Amino acid sequence: MPSTYEKIATTTLGSAQADVTFSTISGIYTDLVLTANVQLVSSGQSMLYQFNGDTASNYSLTIMKGNGTSATSDRRSNINYQLVAGWDAGLPTSSSFATAIVNIPNYSNTTINKTSVARGSNAAGGDVTATINLWRNTSAITSIKIYSGIGNLNTGSTFTLYGIKAE
Repeated sequence: MPSTYEKIATTTLGSAQADVTFSTISGIYTDLVLTANVQLVSSGQSMLYQFNGDTASNYSLTIMKGNGTSATSDRRSNINYQLVAGWDAGLPTSSSFATAIVNIPNYSNTTINKTSVARGSNAAGGDVTATINLWRNTSAITSIKIYSGIGNLNTGSTFTLYGIKAE
């Protein structure tokens, strides 16, 4: 990572679990970057996230997805999650990990709603996704919960949160 990136925390799962939460995030950075190397327990799962424990329908998203053969897009409003990526049935498998990165600009600005850009791919040849997420809230982001829509995140999945320092 560039020298302006400062690692805030890393979590590697020693056993399957429902979610990972980064909490008490300081407001000293300009942006946040979340990286993930994820193995899901069941096929057809998605990797989702929420800010500050907000489980209400305060989120919207637009997703673009392709696999080299076809491409699709979708828009969802008034939902209770943000989407990193959704992988087709069978992917990722017990032997493959999917990678994802989420950019969260202006996360501590208390005068704007929060946006994030999430990109995900599966090394086994599955979908590549790009998602623009909106959280309709002006609060500074102090925690991020990452979870799967169904089932658990598998053993060995790694999540790292970085803060970008102003130069």
